[in-house]
Amino acid sequence: MSDFHSKYINPFTDYGFKKLFGEEPNKDLLLDFLNELLKDQAGIITEISYLPNEKLPFSVGDRRAIFDIYCKNEKGEQFIVEMQKAEQKFFKDRTIFYSTFPIQEQARNKNKFWNFELKAVYTIGILDFIFEESDPEKYRHDVKLIERETKEVFYNKLTYIYLEMPKFQKTEKELKTRFEKWLFVLKNLSKLERIPPELKEQIFLKLFKTAEIAKLKPDEYKQYEASVNAYRDIFNIKNTAFEKGIEKGIEKGIKKEKLESVKKMLVKGLEVNLIADVTGLTKEEIEKLRNK
Repeated sequence: MSDFHSKYINPFTDYGFKKLFGEEPNKDLLLDFLNELLKDQAGIITEISYLPNEKLPFSVGDRRAIFDIYCKNEKGEQFIVEMQKAEQKFFKDRTIFYSTFPIQEQARNKNKFWNFELKAVYTIGILDFIFEESDPEKYRHDVKLIERETKEVFYNKLTYIYLEMPKFQKTEKELKTRFEKWLFVLKNLSKLERIPPELKEQIFLKLFKTAEIAKLKPDEYKQYEASVNAYRDIFNIKNTAFEKGIEKGIEKGIKKEKLESVKKMLVKGLEVNLIADVTGLTKEEIEKLRNK
């Protein structure tokens, strides 16, 4: 968490993400990223325009939505791009809720003879966490409405894409596609001290230039500093909750039979590695039980 000593801004901070993708002069960065992400589904996007990112409720008492990035392309298709820093219990629900705003917004702009034809809506989540139930090898999830029996797409104008960034482990030498290069940059930008040879393409050179902390104006640096501190708070809260969860799991979550088995193995002097293999517990959990 040494963002203030880094050469480049952290894209997982609110300020960093919007600096790279949410400002008009850097619109080409967002355009290139969306094209690499969606070219097999949306085709080539030639132009995008930003839309107001705060969506007010449609009636009194309803909840508003504030998107990280909200834009549309030349065909009127709409894109919500969210950078999610910490795991949220109902994050998937939130993305579904967010997607309803551009859908209803389309209806608002039609006359009484509108036949309900909609433009496509894409909701993209760039996640700094991992879904508990997901495949450990799969970091990209493309979700659409499908017909359950045939597995065929039933409705292709509503798309949700989730990118689990912690699972992306490729090094700069292993990058093969431009999409992989984008993921590498998003995940590692604040850790880099130089531009890797594999990323010396015009679009990435602009990104690195835009992301230089030393070039931020004083007021911009203050905004970034506040954003980094907020990100650190989330990171620390997440780590604390994880540690408390382990403690609670040791005391209450482990089934009584397993707990008794571990105690017996420890009394008999069995090695921690062997106990871990047999019980499925981690070495750290077993060591904490031994200390207790």
